[in-house]
Order: sequence, then structure tokens, then C-alpha cells
Amino acid sequence: MNQSVHNKLVSFIWSIADDCLRDVYVRGKYRDVILPMVVLRRLDALLEPTKESVMQELAFQRDEAGFTEWDENGLRAASGYVFYNTSDWTLQRLHDTATNSQQLLQANFEDYLNGFSSNVKEIIEKFKLKSQVRHMASKDVLLDVLEKFTSPDINVTPFEKNDSNGRKLSALTNLGMGYVFEELIRKFNEENNEEAGEHFTPREVIDLMTHIIFDPIKYNLPPVMTIYDPACGSGGMLTEAQNFIKDEEGEIRAVDSDVYLYGKEINDETYAICKSDMMIKGNNPENIRVGSTLSTDEFAGTTFDFMLSNPPYGKSWASEQKYIKDGKEVIDSRFKIRLKNYWGIEEDTDAIPRSSDGQLLFLMEMVNKMKPLSQSPSGTRIASVHNGSSLFTGDAGGGESNIRRYIIENDWLEAIVQLPNNLFYNTGITTYIWILSNNKTTNRKGKVQLIDAGQLYRKLRKNLGNKNCEFAPEHITEIVKTYTDLQAIERTADEAIAAKVFDNSDFGYHKVTIERPKRLKAQFTAERIAELRFDKSLREPMQWVYETYGEAIYTDIKKHEKTISDWCEKQELNLNAKQLKTLTTEAIWKKQLDLMTLGQTLMTAVGTDEYNDFNLFKDKVAAVVKANKLKVSASELNAIYNAISWYDADAEKVIKNTTKLAGDKLEKLLAYLDCKTDRLADYGYFPTAKKGEYTVYETESDLRDTENIPLKENIHDYFVREVQLHVAEGWINLDATKIGYEISFNKYFYQHKPLRAIEEVTADILALEQQSDGLIAEILNLV
Repeated sequence: MNQSVHNKLVSFIWSIADDCLRDVYVRGKYRDVILPMVVLRRLDALLEPTKESVMQELAFQRDEAGFTEWDENGLRAASGYVFYNTSDWTLQRLHDTATNSQQLLQANFEDYLNGFSSNVKEIIEKFKLKSQVRHMASKDVLLDVLEKFTSPDINVTPFEKNDSNGRKLSALTNLGMGYVFEELIRKFNEENNEEAGEHFTPREVIDLMTHIIFDPIKYNLPPVMTIYDPACGSGGMLTEAQNFIKDEEGEIRAVDSDVYLYGKEINDETYAICKSDMMIKGNNPENIRVGSTLSTDEFAGTTFDFMLSNPPYGKSWASEQKYIKDGKEVIDSRFKIRLKNYWGIEEDTDAIPRSSDGQLLFLMEMVNKMKPLSQSPSGTRIASVHNGSSLFTGDAGGGESNIRRYIIENDWLEAIVQLPNNLFYNTGITTYIWILSNNKTTNRKGKVQLIDAGQLYRKLRKNLGNKNCEFAPEHITEIVKTYTDLQAIERTADEAIAAKVFDNSDFGYHKVTIERPKRLKAQFTAERIAELRFDKSLREPMQWVYETYGEAIYTDIKKHEKTISDWCEKQELNLNAKQLKTLTTEAIWKKQLDLMTLGQTLMTAVGTDEYNDFNLFKDKVAAVVKANKLKVSASELNAIYNAISWYDADAEKVIKNTTKLAGDKLEKLLAYLDCKTDRLADYGYFPTAKKGEYTVYETESDLRDTENIPLKENIHDYFVREVQLHVAEGWINLDATKIGYEISFNKYFYQHKPLRAIEEVTADILALEQQSDGLIAEILNLV
């Protein structure tokens, strides 16, 4: 769409709000009238040429055929579209016959709206247009608004027409209408000091996506094609993909192919726009659904040939979690996957990203609807826009990483293209196009191509929101050629393209846990034992309660329940109901008192000496327990140990157990760890003086560390080279190893720029000093 035409149309529509609605609506509510009226005028103008035919068909069905219910097929055929209007009115006639009576105009207008087919009525309902008509009529501005929208100087139809001066007005395409709506929404929200929220996809980005998706198979397209967008917005991506395929002057020119469009949109306004455009284009509007794609699997069991989408990113899906998860269990099959653990055993795995950003769920929705090769030899091709978080957020074993791993290990990811900043209207962040296919060509199998096109752009003469640049046609051609030829290109200039080709496994890594031994000192003291009076998780409120009520809490704590609860609330401790109940239950106080008494008994028997070897200390406590036949549970002993011990780097290592390793047991362990006997210490089995005996130490969680080791690198070799030299007593906890995947464009395409020579910097400083007439020297007291 010509930029000047776009700006003129937006300005005209914006002026309607200023001229007619200023004293009737607050500025933030202008959109409630303007957006539905633009859609309504678009539909109305299309039906005007066939209005007489529709009325004749209606008369035939009513008077001659005697139908009690209208035959919609006949009315659609008469209108030439999949929608129609059976009232006597058009917007132009409503305007031309209007009197000073707003009530009569309102009644006629509502009669006109009621005459639409059910699919248009749904759009009217989504826009809540009837209530707006009543409000405008009550404020005596309905005729003014109608006059503006029926002006010959505005064209919101997909056909050319002449204005009141006989000048040609350009047609408004579906994508052009999307641009108009995006700009109007942006302006409305700016006026209301709100964020636009939606990320409308610029035409040149859609052009790039369609080229990448269709060009590689343009000579082998199926005769019947289905295209799906799970976040379709106003439908621009779907209709432009259809135009790209069927354009008689385009590269593909598959004019005889049948193309069916499917989409889902959560926003009522943009859904209404999309559905109206589907009607105008002759597509089946029933294939466009309203609602959350994540909450409901609207097209369950359906697969598609092509999918293009620009899903919302950085948007919370917390309100939809209940439809996807029940507690920790994933209940939606779209987001259930199976992956192999480090040992090669396949397991059910979490494919759920963090609740603050659901964009990868839309990608999984598309992956779920790929057409298997058994169903179509061409399979499915996907292009999806994402921000950078989809590339690298999420730790190994987390939802985001698992999704990346699932896609890459199944060899579906063909390429990722980095786009320039400020290419989109409502965000200036870096964005990326992911290209997926389940039918890779032979030269792409096992490979992923990364293309950095972030420097390919031309500046706009005037910004459109955040958008200050665009792709020129030659940029799109260069990116598509780089992708099609699977090229690896080194950047030759700051404004040039760069590309690299990787093996799938280059993006994977093992997250390996490195353990270190626990070293504890221990000592019984009265102060440490006194701490056992309070439960660790409720220490602060229990201490206040004891200091306030003393020994009485062991017999009548319930009497103080309200006071205790009020104090906790006043202190903003944020205790839940269960914790509050525990705090005011005599049982918990009795339990802690018994534990403190036990600690005092042990202190009396063991003494108050400080122990540098916790192993000896435990042995002495165990001997006391045995000699006095004390009834002590393991959890009680651990609670006491935790209260009277602390980490010290100079203390002896705490032994967990000693184990005998010989024969089959040793062979199985060596095979499991894939190591030799002399390297068992690297995996936490330390030989003692006795042959075949090994010590296993307790681990210190505060000193636990992890290393991300590339899949292509041997874990033990990396450990010896990068870890053991710095942490001599560390060992590998192989059982905790997880597999992760991440993609870092910065790592692969970063170009180091060396610092400037000191002589060059000095010369610049001296030149600046001269320009400032010695100001720098004066400030530094050099003159």
C-alpha cells in the first residue's frame, strides 16, 4: 500500500473521531466506534452493487417459493459473497434518507444491522456496535458519523473508485486494511497512554516469510493447500500467503490450486476484522475461530501444509495454565513430549515454558499440526516470528530448552533468520524468523542454518510507531538466496549479511553437576540447643510468641490465637492458613520442646568440646544414644546436627558411607560411568587404604556447581581440563546430568573490534582541546 495513501486514509478516519466524537466519548473510547464502522463500511460497499439482486432473490424466496426460512445459498449467490444483507437499507441510503430524527435513524440503522447474515452479525456483536449506535443516536452524532463514512472521498473497499473530484482512489487490500487498523489502534492507545500490545507484521516481513516457505517447493506444490496461523490477528499473513501462491503475475502463479485458510485470534476486534476479510476474499469465514489458541485445541486432529505466524511474545499465559496443566501434570497433548535422558532412556518431559512468556507454546501448537509424510509427501513447512528469549531462555531440563531440543533432535529446524531492530510497529527489540520443516532436503538433514540479516535495512523517511526501517526488495532476495543455497557467508562489511551452518548437536550441551565434600565442625552449646525450641520454618513468629507468653504457650496457646494472627499480619510475614494453624497448635510446641530437651541430654553426655571431625562427633553421639537407650529418630538427630554444626573449609570431610567394589559390582559401575578404576574418584568414589573399599562423602549443596559441556565434547575430558585443576576435591555427579539446547547469535556472529591505538585517541583529545579553546586544560589546571 502506498505510504501517502495509507497516511491520508488514516488521517481521514482519525479526523472523524476528532470532528464527531470529541464531546461524546473520552479519547480512549474513540476506537469503540471507529474500528467497527470501518469494517461495516467495507462490507457495505461490497454489497452495494448486488443489493438489487439480493432483494430480488429475497422476494422470490418469500413470495414465489413461499420459504419460511431463507435459503442462504441463494442469497450468497445473489450477493456474490459468503455474506449478505436482507434489509432495505445500505449505509448510503441511511444517510441520504435521514431526517432530523435521531430515533428514526437509530431504528433504521438497527434494522440494517439485523438484516446481515449470521456471520456478519457475529462480527457486529464482537464489536458491540449496536450499543455504540444507540449511544451516538442519544448524543445526536449518529448522522454526522454516517456522513463521514459514506463520503466519496474515503475508500475502504478492495476496489478502485473515484472521489468527489473525479480523482482515482486506490483500493484497500486486506493487508492494507490491517495496516490501517494497526496504525489506528496505535494512535488510539497512545492517546489513552496505553501499550498497543499487538505486534502487527510488516508487509516486507510477510513477503520474506512467504518466499522462504514456498520458494523451495514452488514447482512441487500440492494441488490443494491448507495454511494456518494460530495467532492470525487481522489475517494479513494468511491472505498475503494466499496471494503469493495465486498471484497471476507472481513467481508461483498456482492460480488453479485450491488454498484454504485457517486461523485463530483471541482479540474480538482483530478477529472481527479477519473474519470480514475472509468473507470479502471468498474464503470460508468458519475456518477463522475466536478465542485462546492455548486454552482450546480448536483444530484438534487437523494438520496443515503450511503455517505462518507472529505469535505474541513476552506475554503471560498464567490465566490459561489451568487448561494446559493440572498441578504439575500436563493435560494437553499438544505440549506433551518424550525425550531421552542422559542414559538414553525415553521419558515424558515438560514442554511448558515459564508462565510469563507463552510464545513457544504457539510454536508447539504448529509442530503438533504438522502433516506427516505418510499423509503428504511434501510434509509441512513453518515460519514463525519470535524474539530472542525463544533462543536461549530456560535451563537444561526446563520447558524452553526441552522445546528447542525436541524440535532440533527431530531434525525439523531448517534455519533461523535474525531481523533488524525497529522493524516492527510496536516493538524495537531484535526478532527472529524460525523456519521448520519435517521434510528437509538431503543437504539440510542434520543441519541448521543461522542467518544474521540484522544489518540489512533501509531507513524510513518517517517513523511508523517504533518502525523506523524496512527491508528493500533486494534485501529479501539476498536473504532468500542465502537460505535457498544453504550458504555460509562471512560478514565483509558492517551492513552486510552473514550466515553459518551448524550440525544439530552444536546447539546441545550436557549440564553437569560438580559436587564438593561437606566439611563440618560441631559443638554443643546452650545457645545452639535453645534454638531447637522453635521450628526452623516458623522461627520468627515462634520466638515472639515465646517471649510474649512464656511457658503458658504449652498449655493454653489457643487462647492467644487471634492476637498471634494479628501480630503476624501486622509484621507482614505472609503466613498461609496451614502455617498459622501450625503456629497455634500445642503439638508443634511440644515437639520442639522435646527436641530441645533431647539436645540438652546429649550435650550433658557428650560435652561442649568443639569437634573438627564431624564423623567422630557423630560416632560419639551415636554411642551416647545407644548407651542410654534413647528413642531418637533419624529426623530428630538431623535437626540437632543442623543446629550445632557449621561448614568450615578446614574441617574434615563428612563421610556418607564406605562401600566395597569388586567383581561384577565393580564392572557394572565402571560400565555405567564409562571409566576405569583409577578414575573412580572423579565420580565420587574415593579409594581407602583397604583394597576394593571406597569412601563416598556427603555433598555440600552451597558449594555445588554446574558446567555446560558441549554434546560433542567428552564430559570427563572437560572435567579434567577445566574443573579439576581449580577444584581438586570436586567430582562429577553423573546421575544429575541434564541435556539442554540453546542458540546464541551473539556468540556465533560477534565481531571483535580492537581498541583504538593510544596515539589516535590522544590526537582526538588534543583536537577537541583546541576546538574548546583550551577549556579541558583549564578544567584540569594544566594552564
